Amino acid sequence: LKPLPLSREVRRRCRVPGCCWGCEVARASMEKPVKKVKLNNNSSCIPNWGKQRATNVTFQAHHVSRNKRGQVVGTRGGFRGCTVWLTGLSGAGKTTVSMALEEYLVCHGIPCYTLDGDNIRQGLNKNLGFSPGDREENIRRIAEVAKLFADAGLVCLASFISPYTKDRKNGRTIHETAGLPFFEIFVDAPLHVCEERDVKGLYKKARAGEIKGFTGIDSEYEKPEAPELVLKTDVCSVNECVQQVIELLQERDIVPVDAYAEIKELFVPENKVDLARADADTLPALEINKVDLQWVQVLAEGWATPLNGFMREREFLQCLHFSCLLDGGLINLSVPIVLTATNEDKERLDGYTAFALVYNGQRVAILRNPEFYEHRKEERCARQWGTTCKEHPYIKMVIQSGNWLVGGDLQVLDRIYWNDGLDHYRLTPRELKQKFKAMNADAVFAFQLRNPVHNGHALLMQDTFQQLIERGYRRPVLLLHPLGGWTKDDDVPLIWRMKQHAAVLEERILKQESTVVAIFPSPMMYAGPTEVQWHCRSRMIAGANFYIVGRDPAGMPHPETKKDLYEPTHGAKVLTMAPGLLSLEIIPFRVAAYNKVKKCMDYYDPECHKDFEFISGTRMRKLAQEGVNPPEGFMAAKAWAVLTEYYKSMEKA
Repeated sequence: LKPLPLSREVRRRCRVPGCCWGCEVARASMEKPVKKVKLNNNSSCIPNWGKQRATNVTFQAHHVSRNKRGQVVGTRGGFRGCTVWLTGLSGAGKTTVSMALEEYLVCHGIPCYTLDGDNIRQGLNKNLGFSPGDREENIRRIAEVAKLFADAGLVCLASFISPYTKDRKNGRTIHETAGLPFFEIFVDAPLHVCEERDVKGLYKKARAGEIKGFTGIDSEYEKPEAPELVLKTDVCSVNECVQQVIELLQERDIVPVDAYAEIKELFVPENKVDLARADADTLPALEINKVDLQWVQVLAEGWATPLNGFMREREFLQCLHFSCLLDGGLINLSVPIVLTATNEDKERLDGYTAFALVYNGQRVAILRNPEFYEHRKEERCARQWGTTCKEHPYIKMVIQSGNWLVGGDLQVLDRIYWNDGLDHYRLTPRELKQKFKAMNADAVFAFQLRNPVHNGHALLMQDTFQQLIERGYRRPVLLLHPLGGWTKDDDVPLIWRMKQHAAVLEERILKQESTVVAIFPSPMMYAGPTEVQWHCRSRMIAGANFYIVGRDPAGMPHPETKKDLYEPTHGAKVLTMAPGLLSLEIIPFRVAAYNKVKKCMDYYDPECHKDFEFISGTRMRKLAQEGVNPPEGFMAAKAWAVLTEYYKSMEKA
């Protein structure tokens, strides 16, 4: 065969992509005068774009089944391939929702990819315009591509105006014929709202007559008649829209219900408190200490979701050996949350179906269906800390504790208050999520600390905020989340740290309007990379989706050798590999030091080593104790004054 000798005029009229052979349009053009064809939603100058033209082709069946492919695609078992088709006017929010949804799904181990209208028209469909015929072919191609993505086991998000009902129905038919789920979602925003947004300035051009055939202005948009979901983006936030789509996909068994999704608080319901208190008064009791009560608070507020109480032996072994809970899905939980009992306690309480937990003479909780098992202290310490050194402050407490562990279902009678003037900072995960929602946060980045904030920390937090803005987030919120449980004796006490953090905010080193300061109730274990996973996953429970990790997180010097107990970079490295933390993005701590030339904290540059000075915590304490100011730009003046006041108070004591 040879190409027909077509003129430029004929080729211009024939808009079948790549056509230079004798198609019907070309032949008709040569045989009779050209007539202007009127285009409408149901016709095209190209007869039947989707018609099978190629001959001598045979469909080849895959050797790999969808179920088999679903076992290896992503980190969640099961085939989840489907297409979520978002349709609506330009500016309705299709791309914004689809990109946020893609991020959510990928972070939760669901493989996903967004096909966006503008992106596709720069590659696959770059040779198509916006006439009805081109629009029909645009949607047909996308539907076929989306089908392939879905068949591969991905959740394919197709974000297209797709104004015509017929084209969207064709897309659904393509999927249904292949036995693949197709969900049409109408992203519904009134025209005037879309025009007000007009991010690309297209409505303005269309109103000025610079763009012809613009959907919503001089080209009709046919609203879906029976979509699976309608998103009202003029009244709902992006996060609310994403959640609505997730709920739809959960109902259709595409997305599994996440064990983290629902925070599991262990407080007795308000309408049953009196009954529970009366019950607690009749039960035998186990006396607990302050650290035990801090763990009760951690469990009660839901930080250790999905635990029902102190770990039973099965949960303890999974935690100790795998750093995860395995029942009901893989859930990161790297530190044992356990309650100890002496031989005498075990002998006295074993056999009871429940007993009360008592702190300072007050019954604070009930432990039901208790299970006693041996507290193998040396093995626990070796696995949790990588050392059995008895001078390690938390290991010392473990060694001195009871020979038995007792797990069970915990019912906490009331919220735990410490009456130290800081209880208003002790927000539960549920309260933090509500606060982030009230702030319209579209990203939450958490910074865990047990030390005073200097300007190096602030530099990292400021830099992270700016990075998120550049990535397209509009309202990133910082969760400044100091650890508020037990710490070793030479750490700055919580009350003084909170004063220092308040001074940092007062001096505007950090933006008050985009920062939430709250207290994390967990005790500090100084268990390095093992513990940093606990710190990270707890913030994930509270709604953080970015986590800043620093040098030697949760580390300390070896009590005997005085060298680092853990390699300083391992914490950050472990977090990037840790299972069960997919919904968080880890932001490694860049090394900051004092730049003597710039007279401020700056990111360390090895090539200019002579310009930098590393101010250790030991030197900082010495300067504060002696009442000497640090170098200019190291720490906010008011924040430094708080530290100086603390160390002076220590001298008087």
